[in-house]
Amino acid sequence: MRIARFSFEGAVTFGVIDAEAESVAVLAGHPFGEPQPTGQVLSLSDVRLLPPMLPSKIVAVGRNYAAHAAELGHEVPEAPLTFFKPSTSVIGPTENIAYPPFSSEVHYEAELAVVIGRMCREVPHARVGEVILGYTCANDVTARDIQQREGQWARAKGFDTACPLGPWIETELDPADLAITCTVNGELRQAGRTSQMVRSIADLVVHISDAMTLLPGDVILTGTPAGVGPLAIGDEVSVTVEGIGTLTNRVVKRG
Repeated sequence: MRIARFSFEGAVTFGVIDAEAESVAVLAGHPFGEPQPTGQVLSLSDVRLLPPMLPSKIVAVGRNYAAHAAELGHEVPEAPLTFFKPSTSVIGPTENIAYPPFSSEVHYEAELAVVIGRMCREVPHARVGEVILGYTCANDVTARDIQQREGQWARAKGFDTACPLGPWIETELDPADLAITCTVNGELRQAGRTSQMVRSIADLVVHISDAMTLLPGDVILTGTPAGVGPLAIGDEVSVTVEGIGTLTNRVVKRG
């Protein structure tokens, strides 16, 4: 099932995407638990897709692909390297990434994102699947020069528009070995597979939930394959995850 969050005639709601019919079946309320259809069906061309969730927090994982750690001159950490991106960094498909004026080296990072479906803490490995609603595409946009200069990542990875998510949540997906690609202006820049992760999604959920309560709609970014690089104003960047779809955003000068 593909669950989207969208706006239609001034209202924001959730719906189930039918890609073949290019339509969306409107849901009552939120998609957690058993989604309840209203019976209303809209054309995809008549709605505006929004970020599939507005999470209370985004917990991201750094250096979870060995080749990416190596390309930045780092070793794979002994334990998962986690950091936060604020909810204010989230944008949806087709929204603009605003190049921050304090940086001159903004990079793309294509990632698979996990969407949490229920409140949980200290999740045992065998029950991780019970707390996941589904998966979506993410771009962990990073001001690389700021990351290197400041030594901590709050501004470098948390600026406004630094977390594109979308285009929807796929609930029926085996994330073990999915292709992840990133293109810039149609040119392939990243190509990896989730099977290359140092630590699995289950391992990450266990590790993160040992420390903090995860709420419905929270997002975990699982790391990026090798091939990260710079974006320029005017670029169109697309992240594609096999079995989900493509998330596309344009880079603009912050107004």
